[in-house]
Amino acid sequence: MPIKVQKELPARAVLESENIFIMDEDRAMSQDIRPLEILILNLMPLKEETETQLLRALSNTPLQVDCTFLMLSTHVSKNTSASHLNKFYITFEDIKKKKFDGMIITGAPVENLEFEEVNYWPELSGIMEWSKSHVTSTLHICWGAQAGLYYHYGIRKYPMDKKLSGIYEHKVLNRKVPLVRSLNDYFMAPHSRYTEVRKEDIKAHSELTILAESELAGVFLVMSRDGRQIFVQGHPEYDRMTLNNEYHRDLKKGLDPEVPYHYYEHDDPFSVPVLTWRNTSNTLYTNWLNYYVYQVTPYLLDGDE
Repeated sequence: MPIKVQKELPARAVLESENIFIMDEDRAMSQDIRPLEILILNLMPLKEETETQLLRALSNTPLQVDCTFLMLSTHVSKNTSASHLNKFYITFEDIKKKKFDGMIITGAPVENLEFEEVNYWPELSGIMEWSKSHVTSTLHICWGAQAGLYYHYGIRKYPMDKKLSGIYEHKVLNRKVPLVRSLNDYFMAPHSRYTEVRKEDIKAHSELTILAESELAGVFLVMSRDGRQIFVQGHPEYDRMTLNNEYHRDLKKGLDPEVPYHYYEHDDPFSVPVLTWRNTSNTLYTNWLNYYVYQVTPYLLDGDE
């Protein structure tokens, strides 16, 4: 898929080295095609790494996609330079009158706080409310999924006894739903979190359906029956080395982390992890773009209101 990105975005060089088709703004403007407009609210601390991961995950359909990166005005990022944010990100005030085909809300390292204790919760709540009328389908990831389930449905999160980190096996529960089309009956995907949402709380809402779960990691994939809200409690977009970097970071902090589950060969944290979930990630993001964005979004988004 040709992804339209700004010429100097650092993720561009990484993706081009992987032979992913990147289209710059000048070439995109010369094509008589309306690209899908995807808004990415990036709440992760290492924003450049997350940019690359998400753009890679969105790169496997023939659809042209124009990604816009959104940052919060009520939160100052400590791990990404102000120059990068000012150059490649916009704020909600810049786009609140626009409509988008799809939106992604990422995870964030604030799981141990109650939602209302997060300093940017009011702004995030406003964006999630706005998305109900301005976005065709919104995909929520990890803490973003927990935040979305709480905001839209009042489903709370629960602290876990220890951090869930590793690569876990999941079972597809309803193969007739297009979002899980072409996934294997059982598939692998990464998790990295301290909290969880519980199956019984989700099942209390008839408008939600659970599409995949793990015996060890719990609920993985939840969707509103109209496909407008999708929740992924894991990180299928993660790179091969992301869990490794998190583990060694926590080790240096003296947090005594457990070795990520089923991640390293022979549980050797100094070996190169085996990549077992890339096809799952590609399929999931492709299905979302195709069946819940492209095929249902209006051709004319109405632009500014």
